[in-house]
Amino acid sequence: MANEEQNTPAPAESKAGLMERKPWLAVALRVLVVVGLIGAVAFWWYSRKYEDTDDAQIDGYIYPISTRISGHIVKVNVEDGQFVKAGTVLAEIDDTDYQVAVVQANAAYLDATASSEAANFGVPISEVGSRAQINSAQADVINAQAGIASADKQVDEARARLIQAEANAKTANLDLARYGQLVGKKEISQQQYDQASAASTSANAQVDAARAAVHSAQEIAKQARARLSQAHAGLENAQVTPKNVALTAARARATEATAGRYKAQLDQAQLNLSYTKVIAPVDGVVGNRNAQVGQNVQPGQELLSLVPLKNIWVTANFKETQLEFMRPGQEVTIKADALGGQKFKGRVTSIGGATGARFSLLPPENATGNYVKVVQRIPVRIDFEGIDKPDFNQDGRLRPGLSVEPDVRVR
Repeated sequence: MANEEQNTPAPAESKAGLMERKPWLAVALRVLVVVGLIGAVAFWWYSRKYEDTDDAQIDGYIYPISTRISGHIVKVNVEDGQFVKAGTVLAEIDDTDYQVAVVQANAAYLDATASSEAANFGVPISEVGSRAQINSAQADVINAQAGIASADKQVDEARARLIQAEANAKTANLDLARYGQLVGKKEISQQQYDQASAASTSANAQVDAARAAVHSAQEIAKQARARLSQAHAGLENAQVTPKNVALTAARARATEATAGRYKAQLDQAQLNLSYTKVIAPVDGVVGNRNAQVGQNVQPGQELLSLVPLKNIWVTANFKETQLEFMRPGQEVTIKADALGGQKFKGRVTSIGGATGARFSLLPPENATGNYVKVVQRIPVRIDFEGIDKPDFNQDGRLRPGLSVEPDVRVR
């Protein structure tokens, strides 16, 4: 009986509270409360300075590549996801018909040009005097042209002699400079230095003489061209003397107009031939490739798309309640989901002119009576900093459509 009384706990001890039995737990709870308050204050302070959203993605221009002519695709040189440089031939259209068109247009143009030249220089046989004047004037033109060719050759020869003289002078001047250093050190005689100085002076004088010869040859060439202008003037005067020559001149003008029309047709045929090769206008990644070998295409038909990886930005759809302190130029930290949360620097460029709902295909009509107030979102453009650097997006992993999380410092 005595032992049972000793083993039975006291009623006061069994009713003791948890905090009294474990006093360290009370201290821990107080610390947790303080830490929670500090965290809440820190979060409140941080949230006042920053605005973020997960409704954001990378944006960029997508270039639709289409054909400007109709034809049969014979070759496609790219695949989806392939990076190409500007100027790369993306696809080729059968150019056989367009080559034939160029040959035909060129033949027509040459024929019209020949007719125009014949009309310009031909005169009626009955006008002997006018014909003689024209022949004489034509001879003067040919002689003047020959004189120009001869004068141009003289200019080229004088320039060649000038280059040779300048090279010799450069060598002599360098030798004189080296000898000047050596004579100062008494490593060569004064006589050797004087000889080098004389050679340098002579070489420089030859340069001056060669320059004068070039100038003289150029003047002769100018005179030859002046004589050619005079000869052309004499030819024109001879062509307008009789009425028949005037008639021929009128016909010549008509044939020149015809030649111009055929020249325009030739230019268009050459352009169409160049369009058989579809060229990449910018550097970018190929996407949405619809072109296939054997496919018949029409002008304006889209063959593929090009996505330039350098010209990208972020479109973030912030709630209207987040825009109170947001302004263009504010710093932004951009976290890219595709890169494991890698962060980039950026700045707010502009805030959209209307909400995203206003730009939708079917904008809401609140006047119908079914109005429910919904927090609207505004598209905000954010540009990356350092996008013009060569190493930006070098691996091409930042692409339009990828999700990002921008964090804008608004205060």
